[in-house]
Amino acid sequence: YTAAAQQYFGATDGVITTPFVSETFRNKLLRWVTRHLELAGISLLLAIIVGLPLGIVASRGGTVGHAILGATGIIQTIPSLALLALLVPLPFFGISARTAIVALFLYGLLPIVRNTATGLQDISRPLRESAIALGLTAGQRLRKIFLPLASRSILAGIKTSAVINIGTATLAALIGAGGLGEPIISGLNLNDHVTILEGAIPAALLALLVQFFFDLLDRVLIPRGLRL
Repeated sequence: YTAAAQQYFGATDGVITTPFVSETFRNKLLRWVTRHLELAGISLLLAIIVGLPLGIVASRGGTVGHAILGATGIIQTIPSLALLALLVPLPFFGISARTAIVALFLYGLLPIVRNTATGLQDISRPLRESAIALGLTAGQRLRKIFLPLASRSILAGIKTSAVINIGTATLAALIGAGGLGEPIISGLNLNDHVTILEGAIPAALLALLVQFFFDLLDRVLIPRGLRL
């Protein structure tokens, strides 16, 4: 643990902090973090693109709405490692970053779909009737009134999905996708606590930074009246 702390905080004593080793570690850390953010970011973007329309449809209830929520809920209950293992044998997947991105995308759907549907369903009937009275079309009501009113709930779902993806992406290293799971898995195999911390500490910090970023985004984008 001491050696890992020295690597992160730049202690001046010990062979670990020689320029060569420190530079090598920084390069590796940059590579791990970059790949980790790629996996989590691409999968989150896909989850937003697909999840928002599905949430809008699910908010209308009925058989289709319940089927959407049920399907995304079932996916969420599958253990992340099992989901990766199920995707690997399928055509066009295998041992690759593509498989990890698809698994993270599927995992990130439920919070976005559920929060979008909940946010839209919570809009009161008088507000809906007022929007109709203004003569707005269904599409205009959705874009100009309903989605802005549900924006905080939607953003909370995106935040939950992002944090889940940051944590789950550590398992991507098991199928050769890289990321911060590389040192964690290597450290577990070697029973090397320092190597484990080389991946665990940045992964935990990334999750906290994502949480802070979305909290800040909530304050900037969401009107104060909707935050009450």
